[in-house]
Amino acid sequence: MTQPSLNLNLRGLPQSATLAINARSRELQQQGRRVYRFGLGQSPFPVPAPIVDALRLHAPQKDYLPVEGLPALREAVADFHRRRDHFAATADGVLVGPGSKELMFLLQVAYYGDLVVPTPCWVSYGPQARIIGRNVVLLPTTFEHRWRLRPEQLEALCARDPSRPRVVILNYPGNPDGGTYTRDELAALAEVARKHHVLVLSDEIYGPLHHVGEHHSIAAIYPEGTIVSGGLSKWCGAGGWRLGTFTFPRELGWLQEAMAAAASETYTSVSAPIQYAAVTAFRGGLQLERYLGHSRRILAGLAAAMTALLRAADVRLHEPEGGFYAMLDFSRHRDALARRGIEDSVQLCERLLDETGVALLPGASFERSPTELTARLAYVDFDGAEALAASEHVPMAQPLPAGFVETHCGHVLDGVRALCAWLTGAP
Repeated sequence: MTQPSLNLNLRGLPQSATLAINARSRELQQQGRRVYRFGLGQSPFPVPAPIVDALRLHAPQKDYLPVEGLPALREAVADFHRRRDHFAATADGVLVGPGSKELMFLLQVAYYGDLVVPTPCWVSYGPQARIIGRNVVLLPTTFEHRWRLRPEQLEALCARDPSRPRVVILNYPGNPDGGTYTRDELAALAEVARKHHVLVLSDEIYGPLHHVGEHHSIAAIYPEGTIVSGGLSKWCGAGGWRLGTFTFPRELGWLQEAMAAAASETYTSVSAPIQYAAVTAFRGGLQLERYLGHSRRILAGLAAAMTALLRAADVRLHEPEGGFYAMLDFSRHRDALARRGIEDSVQLCERLLDETGVALLPGASFERSPTELTARLAYVDFDGAEALAASEHVPMAQPLPAGFVETHCGHVLDGVRALCAWLTGAP
């Protein structure tokens, strides 16, 4: 029998780690196991009612829309960035796609250059580049520097071959670490990028979920060389709707046009009803601002409670500043784990899931060395609708009362306690 022909770049490529851990968690639940689903980073909150109503209203929309996106949506996205992120976005610079993930893939199809990725990083940046055949340059960051890229790292890379085209990805608030950049840190990185004509893909999809609403965009500092990636999946709870956006400066219009040409030959356009509904999302309003404010407050309270439990068990982590992830460092337990036959992050997460039902993703999935004992925890396994309803009874000017997180996000804290007990050998 003739052997099947498979693209060499796809040989040995596994399913996305986040999707695989979700499937494994579901399988264990179907077996009757209690599982703490901290693997897949899906927002726990429902899609806001005004956006659901808009989708229902526009369900009859059936025509193909322009490949770049519905004009009203492009204007709403540009206004969203002008209003929130304070850079001069224009409707002409917006490209709408079926999820930011697809747009990132098309960017690498259209732009010939190295992909520079600080690690730990989202699980799909590297695999996408390898599928296309692009060169991936990994720049490891450190716990001591809050898992943030340092300008001297980028400078050293660019100085080795100043004429080489490069795209550097910045993701903040970050997946998998929940950390972000200050405006001064972004300015220092922008200085290096401008000096070496580096293109920046700024993945700011978690920006509206900065826990105290103080997200800064590098596009306000380095507008001519920055593409801002966003969408509905995280701040709006609409991951399954599959709508993402790229916002380009006028200087990168040539790249936007190339991506639109590729889009026209692949996905054609994004679902019409979803685009019409997304106009409501990006235009915002009082009800959506309240939704965001309560979401951020709940996530911040849960992050603080979770961080306290983990630090008490001698797990190193930085308290998340946005989104719903934490990067855990178990290095202080290395000797004790080795005595249990656990010597890398994959073994750590497999044993943890089998023995406690706590599902984490290993640091190896985020382009870290397998021997580094790190893992990502997505603190999303709670009833977001119930928590939002309860938060509505507490004025936004006040902190959440003591016991709120335990009452409404208790499953997450129970899972963290199970992790800590397993780690420390407590009964």
